[in-house]
Amino acid sequence: MPPVSRRGLLSGGIAAGAALSIPTTAAATVVGGKSSGKIRPTDARYQDLVQRGTNRRFVARPEYARVIRSGDDAVQAVQEAVRANKRIAVRGGGHCFEDFVDNSEVEVLLDMSQYDEVTFDERYNAFSIGAGATLETVYKALFYGWGVTVPGGGCLGVGVGGHFSGGGYGPLSRKHGSVVDHLYGVEVVVVDARGRARAVVATRDNQYKDLWWAHTGGGGGNFGVVIRYLMRSVGARGTDPSRLLPKAPAALLSSILVYDWKTVTQAGFVRTLRNWFDFFEANNTADSPYATLYSPFILTPIAAGNFLLSTQLDASVPNAAGLLKAFNAAMVAGVSDPAPQGIDVPEGPFLHLTMQRSIAEDVAPTRGKFKAGYLRKGYSDAQLKLLHGNLSDPGSPVTPGSSVLLIPYGGKVNTVPANATATVQRDVVAKMVLTASWEDPAQDDAQIGWARKLYSELYAETGGVPVPNATNAGSYINYPDVDLADPQYNKSGVPWSALYYQGNYAGLQQVKTTWDPRNVFRHKLSIEPA
Repeated sequence: MPPVSRRGLLSGGIAAGAALSIPTTAAATVVGGKSSGKIRPTDARYQDLVQRGTNRRFVARPEYARVIRSGDDAVQAVQEAVRANKRIAVRGGGHCFEDFVDNSEVEVLLDMSQYDEVTFDERYNAFSIGAGATLETVYKALFYGWGVTVPGGGCLGVGVGGHFSGGGYGPLSRKHGSVVDHLYGVEVVVVDARGRARAVVATRDNQYKDLWWAHTGGGGGNFGVVIRYLMRSVGARGTDPSRLLPKAPAALLSSILVYDWKTVTQAGFVRTLRNWFDFFEANNTADSPYATLYSPFILTPIAAGNFLLSTQLDASVPNAAGLLKAFNAAMVAGVSDPAPQGIDVPEGPFLHLTMQRSIAEDVAPTRGKFKAGYLRKGYSDAQLKLLHGNLSDPGSPVTPGSSVLLIPYGGKVNTVPANATATVQRDVVAKMVLTASWEDPAQDDAQIGWARKLYSELYAETGGVPVPNATNAGSYINYPDVDLADPQYNKSGVPWSALYYQGNYAGLQQVKTTWDPRNVFRHKLSIEPA
């Protein structure tokens, strides 16, 4: 199976077996070396650095950029900007959905992309991951070096800087929890009340535990500049690195079900998605034989021609082939529409198939609007009918590259207390991600309007947003949506902070007050001081 592009997710390419290249990565950069200095608009590097963001709705225009190559470099860069009273933003992988980095108020852009080394730090008995590393760099380094992994996301170009601090999840999370459930520590450059920048190592068992906790789901750009993450699973013992993080599967089984919009009825669509939700509600424990099953539903609109269900399972699980067959049978149970096209994917080695199944980077980044929600249980039939009507409408302005993505979640994630980390959603079964994707700036209003209308109607009973209740559990800060802070779109009376953080927000505010008293690190959805 070729990697799925961010632009299309599908757009018919998967079903047709389109050959898309698997992304590659350069060797990890050695930490250290001289500072890049101030890279201003006249420097040949400037345009490349300011256009690294993947959402072309926003492009940075800072006074200068600096490429961070070491911890000392980061401290110096922050100190210099603070002393000059310059607004700072930090870029890792460049996947921020909103304008938190690419913003007209940002005067200094700190680029972490060259600070990406992955090593084992014997001092902390933990893996050290530079904040500029991408998930691909991390997966390869951990797996090839020690046979371990972290349960991170499926878009390999995403940087760990924001992904980890916002919680982090992916195909292995139902088995191994969120990424932050394996975060031992974080090294971060902070600025005190006197304006002094310094690097602090905060771990889950030292005197700076509050700062560590804030980085287990508080989100990027809130407390300081993360230099590196220290990874070691809770409860891991000994000094053998190969025993301190989850073991990666040796091999994966996978399959694809492709649904042709020409043969999908409303009743068939609703029953199919009800089957999906019912299955994961019934198999949502950490010890379930289906704990390693990852099966996102990629619901692309009729303009794409089809939509698909893409499934993987650890091949070493007892009766793995039988479990996968039973799952696919459960998906079509009671559906009278013509059966979806089944594509069997041969069993393959873990990392190879992970690369193949990844969401690849688009050669030319597009414009986008993103909205999301956590689910404690499946949507109602009325909501599923709404999704069908919207996605199957041939007159809709939505592009083939847009989608509604349903992602299985929970399992091991739900075994952690809600206040143990800043990631508060610990009683969920799935996530929903609504993506509008387009190229032409003239289409901004139509495409953003499509996303806003569908989201508002989907959550009409709770003021247009996923207010926590028996079905909803708020939203995910790594899928930021500034509309949640706008009463024009959030009519629930529930503040955006409660949608993302619920009962953990007060604790995050206290950490903000302690560690960023001058509010140096801020954006449109940043933690407000207590």
